[in-house]
Amino acid sequence: MNAPVLNAPRTVRLHAADNVVVAVDPVDVGAVAEGVTARARVPRGHKMATAAIPDGSPIVKFGQIIGFASKDIAPGDWVHEHNVGMHDFERDYRFAEDARVEEVLPVGLQATFQGFRRANGKVGTRNYIGILTSVNCSASVARFMALEIERSGILEQYPNIDGVIPLVHGGGCALDIKGEGYDILKRTQWGYATNPNMAGVVMVGLGCEGFQIGRWKDAYGIKESDTFRTMTIQEIGGTKKTVQAGVEAIKAMLPIADAARRETVPASELLLALQCGGSDGYSGITANPALGAAVDILVKHGGAAILSETPEIYGAEHLLTRRAATREIGEKLVGMIHWWEDYTARNKMEMNNNPSPGNKLGGLTTILEKSLGAAAKGGTKTLAGVYHYAEQVDAKGFVYMDTPGYDPVAATGQVAGGANVLCFTTGRGSAYGCKPTPSIKLATNSEIYRRMLDDMDINCGDILDGVSIEEKGQEIFDTVLRIASGERSKSEQLGYGDAEFVPWTVGATM
Repeated sequence: MNAPVLNAPRTVRLHAADNVVVAVDPVDVGAVAEGVTARARVPRGHKMATAAIPDGSPIVKFGQIIGFASKDIAPGDWVHEHNVGMHDFERDYRFAEDARVEEVLPVGLQATFQGFRRANGKVGTRNYIGILTSVNCSASVARFMALEIERSGILEQYPNIDGVIPLVHGGGCALDIKGEGYDILKRTQWGYATNPNMAGVVMVGLGCEGFQIGRWKDAYGIKESDTFRTMTIQEIGGTKKTVQAGVEAIKAMLPIADAARRETVPASELLLALQCGGSDGYSGITANPALGAAVDILVKHGGAAILSETPEIYGAEHLLTRRAATREIGEKLVGMIHWWEDYTARNKMEMNNNPSPGNKLGGLTTILEKSLGAAAKGGTKTLAGVYHYAEQVDAKGFVYMDTPGYDPVAATGQVAGGANVLCFTTGRGSAYGCKPTPSIKLATNSEIYRRMLDDMDINCGDILDGVSIEEKGQEIFDTVLRIASGERSKSEQLGYGDAEFVPWTVGATM
């Protein structure tokens, strides 16, 4: 009897110039893939060499350099940390070389969703009342206010309100009030207070902190109103009195917030935040390019999308500068890269401290490899603007915001910039939510989608089974419209988002 013929393991070559392939299935020793016999076992999502790569030579994936051989690599070898190193190399920025005027559909032909039109013209996808804190010292009071509202059951009378959320953080004092860290916190607080997903805001402080509410209000010309109130514990007279005052202020806002109604609005009112976390070897070939395809659709419909996480586009920034609308926009991005190189050096770190251990278990080897996959979330459209952390995004189309790679900090900056919906790709399985902005989770592989079904909204793993990037991009875009219209994402159903407000802390804590 003849022995059964086993199917060859599936692999993916992403570009003709690549000298590695990605193992869709585990490749065992002796198995043949891409005409090459495996000399070592290659785990799923990891890389196998398809050609000889001499010591010191570049390793190429996505048609780009992802690292350099730290020893001779033979065809069929497993390519990972044990034989891959990283060093700096020249990038050709070719500023604005691929810039073009993007086609945008007329408003009458744009897709639509059901959103909350605010008095200032912006459109929200959710209708929250937020409790902001100027300092960590008032965090518990903010939580007590939200808890009292929840205990009272009063929200049952206001079905058009999504909730009352305490947005607390660990800073606000012992910082240079003339420094960069203060400015970032100031922008972040203002961005959350004015995010279109907020129907009303109470800000509570202690009173003696570095981040003074009065100074912050003066900076932005903020006036107290029926939907914006501030108070400090010391001035009101202690914890119990402040909680009571905050609860009364929130109760007065409830009927005003509840009066908001969803109406049909064009997709051009969407500002989509792009995130990835718990990435793996599939991220750059399934979920990230599929999200990029959805971004291209959104831009065609007049909307905007924000790519971020500067340490995770490091080494791929030249692909963005080439499609910058102007040389100035591209140079602004490169300036941010140089800031990060200096920032990590000052703190005795290196840009290649990322990928994380989990990323490496999933098949990623260097930050260059991770960055090339992460940049794919941005699609193919012209880079219309570059913003500092938590700056208000005022451009349409594809834009970039400087943030750390740490997901809660990065997303906080994007929401402060005005993002009213968020897509988050993950291969290892990230658990994340983002009140007041709904977070949509995209699994890079079918295994993690099935394993974490309660957390994942979309399975992009079926791209490996033949679903096209374009089809998946349309599915993502359609899902964004449904979620923006009020359908609950998985993270919202689970109740995520109360603890994920994490402003970026820059500078010394004194």
